[in-house]
Amino acid sequence: MTNVCKKCRRVGQKLFLKGERCFSQKCALVRKPYIPGLHGRSRRRKGASEYGQQLIEKQKIRYSYGISEKQFKNYFKKIVSQKGNNEELLIGQLENRLDNLVFKLGWAASRILARQLVSHGHILVNRRKNNIPSYQAKKGDIIQIRAKSKKLAPFRDLKTTLKKYQTPTWLSLDKQKLEGKIIDHPKVADIDKVGEISKVIEYYSR
Repeated sequence: MTNVCKKCRRVGQKLFLKGERCFSQKCALVRKPYIPGLHGRSRRRKGASEYGQQLIEKQKIRYSYGISEKQFKNYFKKIVSQKGNNEELLIGQLENRLDNLVFKLGWAASRILARQLVSHGHILVNRRKNNIPSYQAKKGDIIQIRAKSKKLAPFRDLKTTLKKYQTPTWLSLDKQKLEGKIIDHPKVADIDKVGEISKVIEYYSR
């Protein structure tokens, strides 16, 4: 069992950090549905205080996107100076990360794998190689798989895999060219609900 799996057990919820494994009986939360640690089996999950609830929701989202506490806090600092709905602005910072876009386009089974694909130089943004997982893409940007990379194992059967895949409403995907585009701004209602983003706003607004 990896440290990644322990994150799901820590917050008591599947965060789907390991792709297909999370849907199987091998999932750590299925096999060990209790808090990790030496005495985890005997410890019960207690009702958290308001602060505790905010912390848990923040951790759920942070773990899900695979970002550090410093990165998450910096995203919040950035959005508070902008006009608009804070929840949607924060969601935009998370969803527009390049590693998340690769995941949401269906090119990787998890954000962890998506991050590796970006770091190894397999992804193009507006036809230029970009190996920065945290890169903030924007509306109108085109995301592609590098031509030479399409023959490699992670992408070889992608066209078949994507036949029944449904992209989020704010993204478009050409399944033959393996080319994605950001066509709108992501909204809270459009994303998979891992945690309550409003609790995160409350946590950092203290």
